[in-house]
Amino acid sequence: MEKIKEDVIVLGGGMAGLRAAVAAAEYNKNISVGVVSKLYPLRSHSVSAEGGTSAVLNPKDSFDLHAYDTIKGSDYLADQDAVEEFVRLVPEQIYTTDHWGCPWSRNPDGTISQRDFGALSFPRATFAADKTGFHVMQTLFSRALRYENIHFYNEYFATSMFLDNGRMNSLTTINLRTGDFVVFQSKAFIFAAGGAGRLYQFSTYAHSVSGDGDAIAYRAGIPLKDMEFIQFHPTGLVPSGILITEGARADGGYLLNGENKRFMQAYAPNKLEKASRDVVSRAIMWEIEAGRGVKGEYGDMEYVWLDLRHMADVLDERLPMITEIAKKFNGIDAHTELIPVHPATHYTMGGIDSNVRTTTDYSGIFAAGENACVSIHGANRLGSNSTNECLALGNVAGVSAAKYAMEHDIPDLVVSNVENEEKRIWDDLLKRNGGENVAKIREDLRINMDKNVGIFRDENGLNTSLKNIKQLKERYNNISIQDKSSTFNMELEWALEVGFMLDIAEVITTGALLRKESRGAHYRKDYPNRDDENYLKHTIATYTKDGPRITYKPVVITKWQPTVRTY
Repeated sequence: MEKIKEDVIVLGGGMAGLRAAVAAAEYNKNISVGVVSKLYPLRSHSVSAEGGTSAVLNPKDSFDLHAYDTIKGSDYLADQDAVEEFVRLVPEQIYTTDHWGCPWSRNPDGTISQRDFGALSFPRATFAADKTGFHVMQTLFSRALRYENIHFYNEYFATSMFLDNGRMNSLTTINLRTGDFVVFQSKAFIFAAGGAGRLYQFSTYAHSVSGDGDAIAYRAGIPLKDMEFIQFHPTGLVPSGILITEGARADGGYLLNGENKRFMQAYAPNKLEKASRDVVSRAIMWEIEAGRGVKGEYGDMEYVWLDLRHMADVLDERLPMITEIAKKFNGIDAHTELIPVHPATHYTMGGIDSNVRTTTDYSGIFAAGENACVSIHGANRLGSNSTNECLALGNVAGVSAAKYAMEHDIPDLVVSNVENEEKRIWDDLLKRNGGENVAKIREDLRINMDKNVGIFRDENGLNTSLKNIKQLKERYNNISIQDKSSTFNMELEWALEVGFMLDIAEVITTGALLRKESRGAHYRKDYPNRDDENYLKHTIATYTKDGPRITYKPVVITKWQPTVRTY
């Protein structure tokens, strides 16, 4: 096996990972930073972010308003001390990326433009047309290439991490281009590997988003927090699931049911289509369940309409990618035609148990972006509150990791761990010759999650999901990998991803089953009310060989007491 040592290793080449790498490299140009990613960085899912990045830039706005919107949106499950600190970190990142060349959209007077977004009390979503993620990623990657102490390990697939005495000892990977087994060691380690949304079938995510970072941490013994909270974006394009940005509704788009009537008045009379994502997603599903959905030429899925026709004069300027997507994938001219949409899996509120300083309970291990759960999103993330987290807390993680690396050495490698992992992959997984197909297991898992652990949940469905996942795990032990080659063995990669996905699906379902209330994106039809007396607490999932062990920890309340959430 090949061994590579860096002072700081970042797992993930998306927005949080690149921001962390740049911050670490800038903090001390004498430390080495390795970015380990299964993709070329500009293929990371971060480039798909569309609508905006919330930041307090306008003197009429305030940090308290941004914090309150975030906490209310979280259905009061966010840790309020973390939110208050987080919102103050964001503006600097907007100006920093602006100075680095990010083409933020501008007002006529030259100031950075901001738009309204769902559940915001002030239009604070900074944007670059509807290609925010693309432009921020281009900016960060270009910046990272300037530093000789940042080393990219692109197309290295991480398979496991091992701890020793509470520290990261090794990260095992497969160099996809050669098939070589490569072990990384470092003084400090940052998890920034993104979410787990491709556990679901109808999703806005890239297919690469398979929960690798969460699963690697979980298997290593690092707890995951609040994984039952999965966000569904109201407007996934039917039938592909491609994201139609919230900016489309924030800029004035309407939702129409099968009777061509706007319906959000019945669900969010004050904010209408600009209510929080969980509220709008449930409203769409209730319309469909009531028989007011649309059945048409886009397959078996029922949907509603997004109407942008009354905004035709601004679409090309403010929503150019949306108009292009509607035309390219559905043959629809958004200037004159309605767009079919349905809620789609969009974000993982849960992740590695960490805090606003990005530290975990493990020395030298940090987490940032969607891979982390701080918690600033609680039970429901507000739109435009993810890219800002990647920038602000990615920066914090990079600086923190650099400081740690300056004070510590790389530990001695525990060789037996990595040898056992190498044998698990090459002598077990790759040589399995059973009757089960990896792709079929993956598809059955996604169907199960959509059906039983979706927008609406209940005890019967969740128990069914757990039963199905256990059966899928048994089937997984009997898979067959036909491709035995070394170079870009994608079938082996998919097999490893499906193993990760099965573990994370079990954590999500178990947490959802035990949380007998409705809060944010977690809606139980059999427990339709929020229960602060029993469930104003974070779910902590710790790995055992028999499944997740669930414990809880309190939510931090500073000055906003939980109240009824209305929009």
